[in-house]
Amino acid sequence: MRSEALLLYFTLLQIAGAGFPEDSEPINVSHGNYTKQYPAFVGHKPGRNNTQRHKLDIQLIIIMNRTLYIAARWVIIIFFSKKMTWKSRQADVDTCRMKGKHKDECHNFIKVLLQQNDDILFVCGTNAFNPSCRTYKMDTLEAVGEEISGMARCPYDAKHANVALFADGKLYSATVTDFLAIDAVIYRSLGDSPTLRTVKHDSKWLKDPYFVQAVNYGDFIYFFFREIAMEYNTMGKVVFPRVARVCKNDRGGSPRVLEKQWTSFLKSRLNCSIPGDSHFYFNILQAVTDVIHISGRDVVMATFSTPYNSIPGSAVCAYDMAEVANAFTGRFKEQKSPDSTWTPFPEEKVPKPRPGNCAGTPSMERYKVSNEFPDDTLNFIKMHPLMDEAVPSIANRPWFLKTMVRYRLTRIVVDNEAGPHKNHTVVFLGSEKGIILKFLAKINNGFLNDSLFLEELNVYNPDKCSVDGIDDKRIIGMQLDSKSHTLWVAFASCVVKVPLSRCERHGKCKKSCIASRDPYCGWVSEGASFEQDVEHGNTDGLGDCQSKQALFTVIFPLLFYTSHTIPLFSVNSAFFFS
Repeated sequence: MRSEALLLYFTLLQIAGAGFPEDSEPINVSHGNYTKQYPAFVGHKPGRNNTQRHKLDIQLIIIMNRTLYIAARWVIIIFFSKKMTWKSRQADVDTCRMKGKHKDECHNFIKVLLQQNDDILFVCGTNAFNPSCRTYKMDTLEAVGEEISGMARCPYDAKHANVALFADGKLYSATVTDFLAIDAVIYRSLGDSPTLRTVKHDSKWLKDPYFVQAVNYGDFIYFFFREIAMEYNTMGKVVFPRVARVCKNDRGGSPRVLEKQWTSFLKSRLNCSIPGDSHFYFNILQAVTDVIHISGRDVVMATFSTPYNSIPGSAVCAYDMAEVANAFTGRFKEQKSPDSTWTPFPEEKVPKPRPGNCAGTPSMERYKVSNEFPDDTLNFIKMHPLMDEAVPSIANRPWFLKTMVRYRLTRIVVDNEAGPHKNHTVVFLGSEKGIILKFLAKINNGFLNDSLFLEELNVYNPDKCSVDGIDDKRIIGMQLDSKSHTLWVAFASCVVKVPLSRCERHGKCKKSCIASRDPYCGWVSEGASFEQDVEHGNTDGLGDCQSKQALFTVIFPLLFYTSHTIPLFSVNSAFFFS
């Protein structure tokens, strides 16, 4: 065991001795022998031998207009409807091979799939290490317009993380711009605003980042990522989770400073830690939700883990967007010399107007556009993009911990309108072992401060999803469609359709149904009255599970179950489930 793992192990033991919370246990568990009934899209007709088919190499899944899109190697699939193939040209493949890449890398892996407007789909692929972008009609996948370069919009290598979104007709992307993946960039292009990027090869701005999420919120685009922390460079390669932001109306600096570069780029650390005499930090940011509205607050929830060379451990932390914004109004951090410690920059020495604010806002009303900012302000932001204070998590502790298992949590989706009255929040967490954890968010006095572990599911099906006898169980994407009561779960080789609940398992047992505390399940008696106790799961006086006092359990939204399972959908003959 490596020294880092031993250090983490003894740290966990020390925290445990001081009252470190044990992992909670789920109310219900569904093993693979039950979930194997769930259909899996594998890209071929049923019956083909799994050792004779190619892996789909799914890169991402996304729901647009209640339609599931799958982006993989060579193909985009509109579920149950259309399939579009985009292979790399042979010349691009040959060049890729000449540069030393393996033949399996020299394909077109679709890494960007966005709705550009009501009718147009924007798509970028690695294209055998020569990234390119195209546009298609959303309903027919018919190509429209000219192919354009994917540089700074899409990575060269399918293994590299990237994020992208459209806001006000402009594309915001975070990726690498070169074959060797040295130049990481946060980039804006297309639309009617100037093309902008982060400062090139400046480790104060970005240092080997791994991009996780981009969010359009208010006047800003927020980027969530992890990177090597330059403020801790004396301790080796320490990775910190970050959030950065840029102004949507940024037009770059003057011809003297930050021309064609962001004038508003700031970044701060995300704090997801267990409090105590010595904080225990979860620094490997894995996934972040979009902004969700919970109990009057706009929040994002994020999964974190321990480093990959250590004992597995995961945490979920929630962040109030007001606190995220507040972090960028605090003190800046500076390093006076290459060998000195990073310290807070004296507030009285910060130039005015304050660096990092958007042009035209009340504090910057003298400056209608960013290229009018004084050189002092522009030079300061170029040298001081890092904030001193970290963004605290809600309640200053993780919302959920998982430390006693041999896997890490890698994905998160949230249904903040669960149940018949749409007044519950349910969180689904995906792992690197094909296991999904389902939680009820408990809110007291307006604060997201606790969780109830409702269910654990093993949804990976080796009989359907393995290729050449190899099981890739890492969940790479999850999409929730509450109206169809479906959680779509993507692996590299398949997409599994998972119901949000398993109410049918309670059969005619009222006690089991009520005890599940699942917002998606309820009990309808002979008098047609509806019963549910999500808050407490009180089963006093209900008797054992042989009782015949009930007709059926009910699942929301509007899908009913008796003691047997009712199929949720029919399969279009153009596509194939295993």
